[in-house]
Amino acid sequence: MQGEEEDLSVSIAHIVQKLKGTTLHCQLEKEARGMLSIGVPSNAVYGTPLTALLKLCYFLLGSLFSPDIKLETLKEDVKDFLKASGWEKKLQNAVYRELSVLPAPCHPAASAEHIKEPLAYMRRAQASWEKRVLKSLNSMCTELNIPLARKRPIDEQKELLNKWNEMGTDEPDLSLFRPVYAPKDFLEVLINLRNPNYDIGEQPSFTNHLGLIQVPLKIKDMPELREFFKELSLNTGQLGVDDSTPVPPELFENEHFQLGKKVLAEHDSAAAQQYVRQGCPTALRADLWALILNISDQPEDILYYEQLKSNVIQHDLLSDSLIYKDVKLTASNDDYYFVFEDYLYQVLLCFSRDTSVLEHFSYNSASPPKSYIRGKLGLEEFAVLYPPNGVIPFHGFSMYVAPLCFLYNEPAKLYQVFREMYVRYFFRLHSISSHISGIMSLCLLFETLLQTHLPQLFYHLREIGAQPLRVSFKWMVRGFSGYLATDQLLLLWDRILGYNSLEILAVLAAAVFAFRAMNLMEVTSLAAAEAVLADISTLKVMPLLQIFLFAVVT
Repeated sequence: MQGEEEDLSVSIAHIVQKLKGTTLHCQLEKEARGMLSIGVPSNAVYGTPLTALLKLCYFLLGSLFSPDIKLETLKEDVKDFLKASGWEKKLQNAVYRELSVLPAPCHPAASAEHIKEPLAYMRRAQASWEKRVLKSLNSMCTELNIPLARKRPIDEQKELLNKWNEMGTDEPDLSLFRPVYAPKDFLEVLINLRNPNYDIGEQPSFTNHLGLIQVPLKIKDMPELREFFKELSLNTGQLGVDDSTPVPPELFENEHFQLGKKVLAEHDSAAAQQYVRQGCPTALRADLWALILNISDQPEDILYYEQLKSNVIQHDLLSDSLIYKDVKLTASNDDYYFVFEDYLYQVLLCFSRDTSVLEHFSYNSASPPKSYIRGKLGLEEFAVLYPPNGVIPFHGFSMYVAPLCFLYNEPAKLYQVFREMYVRYFFRLHSISSHISGIMSLCLLFETLLQTHLPQLFYHLREIGAQPLRVSFKWMVRGFSGYLATDQLLLLWDRILGYNSLEILAVLAAAVFAFRAMNLMEVTSLAAAEAVLADISTLKVMPLLQIFLFAVVT
């Protein structure tokens, strides 16, 4: 019990520290001072045990004091103030956002590296991979004799500003640029990773994991998955299933839509997250996602986006060419997303300059790459993070943004939603870690599901040299973006947000193999297996997930 209280205290202190200095903190303190005429001396202290929310209020507002407010009524006064002013929901949503990304409680003496990733061999593997990626970037920089960053001449700045909304019409020569790495390169690193303290054994047995991933990690088994995704059960209504045929207004679709409007009216992030587990109505999805992610339409947010845009206009980065190249190779050739080419450039170029993204490295196993001012190589005082957001784009990176363009037509709002989606979820798809939603765990979960519940198919594909993970990895590392039809992809991402987990990607990948099992049992090579699964854009996500989780697998 005492340990739980200590963990709660640590979590509260962490969240308070994160919220201090935010726009919400400033606004809340300003309104509190105005409405309650509160002064804030530095020496007032309260020792009364309060709820976590009220503790947060006290920390955020500072120690409260006023001749008109008695200490014994302070708790109720704060409650009344929050409810009457409408700040209660805003504060709750801000706290809920921090809880969504808060690392698991660690020992107070744990190092920052341990908090980022508890397994030492994972940290070493990630560091080695980062060096390899940075070496690839530096090699390209040297070969092409192009600086990592340069200030644009005034004429070039004016030209870029004038065509900001038409960057897709520009055709720069990108023939000499290449992606720093592709998903298949990353997969080979994951396949070769081993735990030096774990002896797999030379002789295969029934209990061995016979897939490509040979790292022992804690993953959910089928009963645990069924419990975790219980809202997806066959007897629970789902958008993506029940709306496939016309239904009377009194049935699920209409009722779910009306409930969604009530959830939005309440402005409650936690309620919205629970709601979207059964899917979002198309008309409400943009607002519900923004509510879950605690995205607001504040003037400060628009101003921040404009500042990032100004940074893009003023400075040219080598990573900009990688972004251009990736968009041209992926989204521009996609039947669904080619029309959003301009938006993709705007969002991704601004994202590369956003130093607020660096905060996610406190719970990301990765570390931001460093570069050095020319002529000062190796001198830490002249080291700079490159790119400024610490994220080097890879082949397919733009596909994290593309589906969001269907929901948001304002670049500033689109940018905020993508940034929050990235720092919550997408970064885990290209980082080596032991996290339950990390790509390593997803790969292991996918292979374990197939080996355990579709053993004939798994062993057949393994014997012909067509390991299933070599086919499914590209789906998972992109979150299925570019592979599913957009309406189905958005239904899938509803559940990612709803469950605050990426595990559903591995479950869906296994479900696709189960659906195509009869065809796959007839193939005799990896190429043939890839051909069978080359086009999954016609598949319906929710029926596949429901049947795999609750009907077929025993």
